[in-house]
Amino acid sequence: MLLFEVGTNPKAQREFLMFPVRLYQNDANWIRPLDQDIESVFDPQKNKMFKHGECIRWILQNDAGQTIGRVAAFVDHDKAHLEEQPTGGMGFFECIEDEKAAFVLFQACKEWLESKGMEAMDGPVNFGERESWWGLMVQGWDHEPTYKMPWTKEYYIRFFETYGFQDYFKQFVYTSPIREVVVAPAVEEKAQRIYANPEYTFQHIEKAKLDQYTEDFRSIYNKAWAKFPGVKPMSSEQAASLVKSMKPILDEQLIWFAYAGGEAIAFFIVIPDLNQIVKHLNGKFGLVQKLKLLYLLKWKKVVTRTCGLIFGVIPDYQGKGVESAIALRFRQAGRDNPDYQYHTIDMNWVGDFNPRMNRFVSQLGTKIEKTFITYRYLFDRTKEFKRCPRV
Repeated sequence: MLLFEVGTNPKAQREFLMFPVRLYQNDANWIRPLDQDIESVFDPQKNKMFKHGECIRWILQNDAGQTIGRVAAFVDHDKAHLEEQPTGGMGFFECIEDEKAAFVLFQACKEWLESKGMEAMDGPVNFGERESWWGLMVQGWDHEPTYKMPWTKEYYIRFFETYGFQDYFKQFVYTSPIREVVVAPAVEEKAQRIYANPEYTFQHIEKAKLDQYTEDFRSIYNKAWAKFPGVKPMSSEQAASLVKSMKPILDEQLIWFAYAGGEAIAFFIVIPDLNQIVKHLNGKFGLVQKLKLLYLLKWKKVVTRTCGLIFGVIPDYQGKGVESAIALRFRQAGRDNPDYQYHTIDMNWVGDFNPRMNRFVSQLGTKIEKTFITYRYLFDRTKEFKRCPRV
């Protein structure tokens, strides 16, 4: 076997993209990601992580020159060295069913990360935000993946666990219909109490006021999410960039905010699942594909599935029923509109380290459709392993 670095070699970069296409070609529910979405992760001009981090990626070939695996390793120096145990990441792991080949790829990541001063590695993860390509699928092969969510082979589980990776945390995708759903009585009661209180108001976004909602989003995010492990506060520039990138696909009726006395206190950010369109684009996103996306999204309205990207309530209002009220207000909008095109919602990325959120989401008439594991591998094999702390 021959392991070589992809670097800036165009042929190797192309092979990094094409190997999964061959590997998953017989997986009925696999959807080929857009090439540009993968390549942007490794482009210093497009990925802000390069400002304080670095990465490397490899291709593994057999003696006949055929690609049998790929992987990447990365480190965020700002984050890693603030932790008691400096930890890097590995991801974009794909491999034929060959344990020796898999271990060559794991070992390459381990050695590179050790050379950068790391003491552990998490994987498979992304060199970027957690909502994209994060975790190893351990349940859900009978459903199509949502946009930028991982799709991995079942035999990968054996590779990771035999090598010595341990379950650091699980993340779940909860799914439910939008219109016909029965929620727990306690959820309904809490929501009705909030609706009866004139202090609270709920509204979906208006694109004409996007700047206001962007700042409201940032304010809530920093109060509700920046307290979690590995989550940094968001700047105004980052929030504006995020919203700008999402603007072409935003649907006003899918994104809701809650206010108390005029203060932004909660958001429920939902987007159309673009994978229902991406599966028709064969990895490309040139002018023709962009026109096709707009046609399918805006005119044909082929997207019937939505993705709950992120949900947040500021600490002062948590546990008061705001969570229930904003979630049910979103569903009510679907029931009230006869032209509403969306049938289901996937609540992506609910970590098992957040039992309160799991309990709440499960009360909304949802079921777990997909499960992913983020593994951690300790380089010092005598050191005690600790799972991600609960919040």
